[in-house]
Amino acid sequence: MQKRKSLIVLISILVTTTLAGFFVYPGNAVSNKLPWHLGLDLVGGSALVYEVDLSNIEPDGYEDAVAGLKEVIERRVNIFGVSEPKVTSAKKGDSYQLLVELAGVDAEDAARQIGKTPVLEFKEVKAGEDGLPSYTPTDLTGRFLDGAGIAFDQYSNEAIVTLQFNEEGADIFAAVTKRNVGLPLAVFIDGELITAPTVQQEITGGTAQITGGPGGFNIEEARNLVENFNAGALSAPINLINQRKVSASAATDSLNKIIFAGLVGTAMILLFMAIYYRGLGIVAGLALIIYTILSLGVFKLVPNFTMTLAGIAGFILSIGMAVDANILIFERTKEELKAGHGKEQSIEEGFKRAWTSIKDSNTSTIITAIILYAFTSSFVKGFALTLGMGVLVSMFSAIFVTRTILRVFMEK
Repeated sequence: MQKRKSLIVLISILVTTTLAGFFVYPGNAVSNKLPWHLGLDLVGGSALVYEVDLSNIEPDGYEDAVAGLKEVIERRVNIFGVSEPKVTSAKKGDSYQLLVELAGVDAEDAARQIGKTPVLEFKEVKAGEDGLPSYTPTDLTGRFLDGAGIAFDQYSNEAIVTLQFNEEGADIFAAVTKRNVGLPLAVFIDGELITAPTVQQEITGGTAQITGGPGGFNIEEARNLVENFNAGALSAPINLINQRKVSASAATDSLNKIIFAGLVGTAMILLFMAIYYRGLGIVAGLALIIYTILSLGVFKLVPNFTMTLAGIAGFILSIGMAVDANILIFERTKEELKAGHGKEQSIEEGFKRAWTSIKDSNTSTIITAIILYAFTSSFVKGFALTLGMGVLVSMFSAIFVTRTILRVFMEK
């Protein structure tokens, strides 16, 4: 009865592994529905390092300012069609830096698109003594703007520009519009007037719309205006201090090399296990193949996961951890056999007695991976993520998959 249940479980594992294989192998219909996201070190691209100027911001607002910068830069680089732009922050002494990684994007184009920080200002318009308009600055600046977008009027289908302010900005915007009903409200970028819409009423809630007057905006005009607003929404100036370009050919060469090294290393492990442990080693090899495919499937299912060279290194290291668990089990099984116990009892005792060591060693590795992921950035995070998740799957593979295979094929 137990052997029959184990056979059903094994068939389920093999079916799941086969489906996972189609899912992770690129170039087929199943895999293309959720393609791999590869880092710039695997497909080429650019990495830009910006230094954040926080001199005009109070210290307790540093974190919010940097977080706002990350969001706006992500919106800016979306113009490249980059599905997963990677923007991370790092504190260097008393200053902050932003690392922007764009896979498949030229560094010069990226730097030009992200640009420096335009200053976005909203000013009240008054009639001067000479008949020319005069502009009075308000407290409302780009730091209070969450973003701008394009919408369409439901009646005329004309393009309109929408603005969304944060909570503090919404209060300031409401006060400004209240005292300027019926008057223009001028918007400046780096001291240049870009638009001066007339305030129709007091606007509360932090959401506003700008129409193009009687003729309305065309799409190009609306898009340019949105880009100007979003460009000025940065809460602090940024300066490009370093840029690095990774060519596509060099990235492909690195990817091919690490895949080849991983395959050779895995093949040598399988050969060693088969020679040294014979039948048990062959079972361990089958479990290792299943582990490898299932792990890749789990990685691909993680939202916003980007595979990098460091991530592949962490995954290959977890393969070694999976084999290590099998070695602990098999060595304990050999000791039980030498003590005169039967084959079935020895194997069961081997799993039971080795579990404590496997659990403790893998738990320490997982804790290390969590610490690395929480307190580091960039490539180290990818390494920590694949290592930690790989070790979790390896525990399942070593204990559950290997034992199931042995229960099916073991002769009493």
